[in-house]
Amino acid sequence: MSETDTISGTCLCGAVTVRAEVEKPNLRACHCDMCQKHTSGMFVSIATVPGSVVAKGPAKSFQSSEWAERGFCETCGSTLWYGTIEDGIRHPSAGLFKNAADGEMKIEFFADQCPHGYALAGDHRKMTAKETIAMFTGNEE
Repeated sequence: MSETDTISGTCLCGAVTVRAEVEKPNLRACHCDMCQKHTSGMFVSIATVPGSVVAKGPAKSFQSSEWAERGFCETCGSTLWYGTIEDGIRHPSAGLFKNAADGEMKIEFFADQCPHGYALAGDHRKMTAKETIAMFTGNEE
């Protein structure tokens, strides 16, 4: 079993605290249409140990699709997580944690939908919408 560390952070106003366990604080960016609407850009999350994310305070969820929810602070509106409903796993927003928990960017989802006004630097995996959907649905062609 891998050793884990606990990371903790807060929303913008401090009303919600979030704790999670990480093996490595790897970052993931998503450029899908819903993430762009939710965050006004990409959504960057931290890979955590499944089931380890605990939020305390006025956290609310919005079911954004048949399979997913998006968490936010009821007081200040900060984005808290993207979560999958079927398994209850929450992927916390990197912005909650100081310096994004010193994480390293590892993957971009829906990279072909990234707005032309910016791009992430570095050598990491960039998946198209087709590749991303295939990975999450298991319908690889």
